Amino acid sequence: MDLNTITAVAHPQTRAQLPVWTAGDAWLAGGTWLFSEPQTHLTRLIDLADLKWPALTVTENHLSIAATCTIAQLDGLACPPDWRAAPLIGQCCRAFLASFKIWKTATIGGNLCMSLPAGPMISLASALDGVCTIWKAGGGEQKIPVIDFVTGNQRNRLTPGDLLRQIDIPVAALKRRTAFRQISLAPVGRSAALLIGSRDTDGVLTLTVTASTVRPIQLSFRGAPDASALHAAIAQQITDDLYHTDIHGQPLWRKHMTLRLAEEIRRELLGATS
Repeated sequence: MDLNTITAVAHPQTRAQLPVWTAGDAWLAGGTWLFSEPQTHLTRLIDLADLKWPALTVTENHLSIAATCTIAQLDGLACPPDWRAAPLIGQCCRAFLASFKIWKTATIGGNLCMSLPAGPMISLASALDGVCTIWKAGGGEQKIPVIDFVTGNQRNRLTPGDLLRQIDIPVAALKRRTAFRQISLAPVGRSAALLIGSRDTDGVLTLTVTASTVRPIQLSFRGAPDASALHAAIAQQITDDLYHTDIHGQPLWRKHMTLRLAEEIRRELLGATS
């Protein structure tokens, strides 16, 4: 869709060249949502392409994902064999309601900043203890765990002019054993519940609930919770007002599926029979 209210496009090549943020500005990365509907309040786009951030950087301690990294680039990452959680990358990429054309354009940062409950990159980064680096509009940086970055349906911790620079995922999290569950009302529909479980070498079981809730919610258990303990913890920590509602699923059904998928994950990671 043409954005016929845009009168200027900035092309900064360094952080120092980022223009002063004003009303009517928008960051442009993949633009798959930006160009999908009228944006009559916008007058200037700030194109991030010329910043040329490396899409993916692997260090001894972290996988760093640039906010401008595309879904296709992340899905194509060749992961070391000891990254037991690596299948989550493909599973979350395929949880998108998107064509291959969108995969080559849509960005990881865009998915986080849209902050939709069904955003699968939010699910992935939350479950793997990702940390956002935010360039503050007034200068400096801020680090925020992804689990705390999204605060509600299309709400997050960014303030006007803030720019999400990257997401760092600890290598230790990528070495954990994981389990993935996702369900939609339609075979290729938007996620109505997407849960990821992981278990570390200390035996801590972590369950990350997304899509069914308006924001990511994480529960941790030391030891091996039984079915009733898991159910009780979810009921206590995910109150009814936190379940999302839209045409892709009503809250009561989303709650039911959250409990069901969580139990499946518990059984898979603990080898439970009851």
